[in-house]
Amino acid sequence: MELTEKTFGQWLDKWADETPENYFLVYSDRGLRFTYSEFKNRVDTFAKGLLAIGVGKGDKVGIWARNIPDWITMMFATARIGAVYVTINTNYKLSELEYLVKNADVHTLCIVDGHRDSDYIGMVYELIPELKTMERGYMRSERFPELRNIVYMGQEKQRGMYSTPELYSLGYYTDYSVLCEAKKNVDCHDIAMMLYTSGTTGFSKGVLLTHHNILNNGLTVGECMGYTNDDKVLTPVPMFHCFGCVLSLCAVITHGSSMVMLEEFDPMKVLASIHKERCTAVYGVPTMFIAELNHPMFDMFDLSSLRTGIMAGSLCPIETMKEVMDRMNCRDIIIVYGLTETSPGMTATRVTDSPEIRATTVGRALPFVEVKVIDPVTGEECPRNMQGELCCRGYNVMKGYYKNPEATQAVLYDDGFLRSGDLGVMDEDGYVRVTGRIKEMLIRGGENIYPREIENFIYQIPQVEDVQVAGIPSPKYGEEVAAYIKVKSGMKLSEEEVREFCRGKIARFKIPKYIFKVDAYPMTASGKIQKYKLKDIGMKILEEKGIKIV
Repeated sequence: MELTEKTFGQWLDKWADETPENYFLVYSDRGLRFTYSEFKNRVDTFAKGLLAIGVGKGDKVGIWARNIPDWITMMFATARIGAVYVTINTNYKLSELEYLVKNADVHTLCIVDGHRDSDYIGMVYELIPELKTMERGYMRSERFPELRNIVYMGQEKQRGMYSTPELYSLGYYTDYSVLCEAKKNVDCHDIAMMLYTSGTTGFSKGVLLTHHNILNNGLTVGECMGYTNDDKVLTPVPMFHCFGCVLSLCAVITHGSSMVMLEEFDPMKVLASIHKERCTAVYGVPTMFIAELNHPMFDMFDLSSLRTGIMAGSLCPIETMKEVMDRMNCRDIIIVYGLTETSPGMTATRVTDSPEIRATTVGRALPFVEVKVIDPVTGEECPRNMQGELCCRGYNVMKGYYKNPEATQAVLYDDGFLRSGDLGVMDEDGYVRVTGRIKEMLIRGGENIYPREIENFIYQIPQVEDVQVAGIPSPKYGEEVAAYIKVKSGMKLSEEEVREFCRGKIARFKIPKYIFKVDAYPMTASGKIQKYKLKDIGMKILEEKGIKIV
């Protein structure tokens, strides 16, 4: 295998020429299907539409939408003409949208009507009230000086906004030679996407990723799973996150496979889509797989077509991995570890790895990527089996954070290695175990405690469906260990039973002082658990019980 020098457009052209009747994109729940040939034609029309409204090379096109078909179409259309696709978290509210549109210098913003309890149209009009009095194509905003267009991705007309049919019509009547000229100026090392870090620990930063970064990540990850153009990859994860738009979409396009999409995650629709489309691969974060495995109608669906997939996005419970391999037939499921700044994969297990390795490690370095473990204080490389900070170097490392050289320099060193902020160990064979986040480490009375170790231990209790460990302030020890446990449906589990299970098996200072039963965890839209919010939940529960921590 060699790294690819192709752009998004060139990969699409390849499969539209070689396998034009193969399906590229399928929405099983609504019977919508695009062959590679059909999708290419749609992308080219939208690309010409973007050119017609003044979008050029390097301009930022923001996308604020669920996993609708036009999300993917617009991603290829922007890449086709050298624009930069800026993904926006569907859970953002007014202030977060304002921050991102300003920070990213968005030129054209594409939106849907809304998401859950958020009215996107209303928020855009609140931020840009003058939009209601301006002619499309002549928009000017004092608050957002770079913003020129709003595109409503729907059939209805909204004042001051282009609609999707209008954009398509503009593209239809734009001469193809205009697109050909734009395509000539696109290089694989151009920035293709700007993804904002999920913000679990603070202000989001715009991560600059090239065609070369993300297409090669998709290519190498797809090779780890043995993808061919016969594979059908079910994608229920949000596209605004690297998991969806790289590990799924880029793996599919570099192998000529089919992408079976869900607009939003629903465990029932995941199981039904696998059953109906005979999917060979399924993606998800651990919480998604847990929901699927525990769905009351799980046994009604035929999942025998499944072969592989990816569990990523957060650290994987060992028992969940084993259940997915056995009950969901994903014998060749792999773990991919990384972060947005590494496009995102830096390590992965392989289908040839034993089930034990796939259940207990995040694999070894992906092809063409170097991974090492360093002492986070001295920067020196750690011996094998010693815990330190995971770092990587290779084609996958971001170009930097947009307009933030200080933050870039803090994580990206002169030697090309990027510091992940994650703790881990590497064994003699190069297999990596992630032990936690540096910022998530608890310090109780001078003892360093890594939540992942305790979580893996508590997962062995049969009644536990999921568990997260975080710190609670302590005037005596600085922090105390708190476990937030979801109990399996129909089962009971007392605090004392948890402590009794731990006694004599893990160090006393690691045994949770506080045990909270919860129904759900605070999550980002991409499925990552926001651990920094768990402390507040625990403090509120203690306060309600009349327990005060001074």
